[in-house]
Amino acid sequence: MPDFAAYAAAKAHDAATAHIAHLKTLDDRSSAFDCVQVGNGWTSEHYDGLFMLPAHARGELPCVSLCFVQSRDGNTGAEDPGVLGGGPTDKHLIYEGLSRVAADGVMAGAATAEGEKTFFSVWHPQLVALRAALGLPRHPAQIVLTGRGCVDLERTLLFSVPDVPAYIIAAPGACERLESAVARHSSVELVPMTADDLRTPLAYLRQKRGIARISCIGGRTTATALLNVGVVQDVCLTTTDRSAGEPGTPFYVGPRKPALDIMVRKRADDAEHPITVEHFAVR
Repeated sequence: MPDFAAYAAAKAHDAATAHIAHLKTLDDRSSAFDCVQVGNGWTSEHYDGLFMLPAHARGELPCVSLCFVQSRDGNTGAEDPGVLGGGPTDKHLIYEGLSRVAADGVMAGAATAEGEKTFFSVWHPQLVALRAALGLPRHPAQIVLTGRGCVDLERTLLFSVPDVPAYIIAAPGACERLESAVARHSSVELVPMTADDLRTPLAYLRQKRGIARISCIGGRTTATALLNVGVVQDVCLTTTDRSAGEPGTPFYVGPRKPALDIMVRKRADDAEHPITVEHFAVR
């Protein structure tokens, strides 16, 4: 397991030295939606405006947002997400940036979260400063969703940072499988769900653990489950100009495609990594 301080320093250096292009707004309908705006001078210059987030949660649930990058043919699946072609602008400004800068927690499925070099936070100094200005802890809580309990706590970095709480939302059988491992990690809490009921554990995280805003970053099984139970409020989708990824892997793989209303559409005509960033409200 890598030393977290060294890991964080490397991530910060990578973000601070990356070439981040400027986006240009192509369509802005955000005034029609109930949103709060976040940003500072640096993010506003690069994003071409403030970033919109849902102003209110649904009932007793946290605000839940999705963030995905897809190839031009709609694929999101890839062993190395970098092959999809989002480049440093998507990675540092959107994915590890504005989409999670105001989040109390970042959620991922077990396959996305697993690894000795996986920890979900913001790393660019301007985004770290913005998060501090919002009055939030340095790092968001880490949230992992699993139906089978195939989570290796000993070899997954995000479970090994004592100052950052981690939560595992798990189905009943998965809870039994994980109980003994979780007991050895004081910063990790098991949050059970009944069958495929995601609303109860999400309500628990908001009401008992103060997690009012969650950024979900994949994979598509997790995104589909959240969309199917109607807890997602917005989707930030980056589309690249590259044909890549596993064929037939859209971010939603369920029976009923969600109805999305465009809030803003932006474009970065970066020479190496041209991208289109679309931010949708989920109807």
